[in-house]
Amino acid sequence: MVRAAAVRTVTGDVPAGRLGVCDAHDHLFFGSPLLPGQELRSVCAARAELTAFAAQGGGTVVQWTPYGLGRRAAELPALARETGVRIVAATGLHQAVHYDDATLAGLRGRLADVFVAELTEGIGASGVRAGLIKVAGGFHALDAHARWTMAAAAEAHRATGAPIAVHLELGTGALDVLDLLCGELEVPARRVILGHLNRSPDPVVHRQAAASGCYLAFDGPSRANHATDWRMPDAVRALAEAGHGDRLLLGGDTTTAAARSVDGGPGMPYLLRRARPRLVVELGEDLVRQIFVENPGRALAVEWTRP
Repeated sequence: MVRAAAVRTVTGDVPAGRLGVCDAHDHLFFGSPLLPGQELRSVCAARAELTAFAAQGGGTVVQWTPYGLGRRAAELPALARETGVRIVAATGLHQAVHYDDATLAGLRGRLADVFVAELTEGIGASGVRAGLIKVAGGFHALDAHARWTMAAAAEAHRATGAPIAVHLELGTGALDVLDLLCGELEVPARRVILGHLNRSPDPVVHRQAAASGCYLAFDGPSRANHATDWRMPDAVRALAEAGHGDRLLLGGDTTTAAARSVDGGPGMPYLLRRARPRLVVELGEDLVRQIFVENPGRALAVEWTRP
């Protein structure tokens, strides 16, 4: 069954124009061996964060938490209904360091099938369908794990049309990712979202990546890995002036409990409370609306080829 282009949220498919103001990369739930004691597990805290985001005019949050990292998919529909904020969930697989050998061995030979099932049937027993595929590169390189996961993501994309969102380690490796996904694996660049570009503020690489037609996500602040947050407005302005304003996305990327606004961090509301007004001064209201409202809908909307 082919459906009209829509964004797949945890409470159903919606037209791209109904997302409202979008936090295009964030986390309500996340648990990793790399962040002991800082996992995002609290449903109450997630609800409070979404409520605070909605109070600033937020309409949609895209959770990039992939397979095996504590997505808590079954909790997401109720959170969306209770707060009025649409939520997009992810399938996919992060870097190998996040998983034990048994988990990875159990996915061998069936990874693309897992991605497709989570996009079309639901995540586990929750019945909640993912709306994008999240994978990850390495620091200035793509190891065998990254190539395996990206090949599976490309196969799942061909089966469903779903967009592929890529964690760039410290913002690096963008061109290597595009060479693999859009070159060797023939995924259309407009179906690829590159994340964490603010962590490596290289204007030449940014322009080269944007010229491919992919989407560029600038995400922060969090309390980890975001020492270059202050350069984000300049990077966004440079790309807009180069004609790539229709390729830009912004997100908060809250990855630790301490980064949540309810726990004293900037959290999701900061994106709209502080980052958006600053960008309006530098870019103007029309372009900022495009970045927060129009671009996410185009980046995430899919003509779903399975029910």
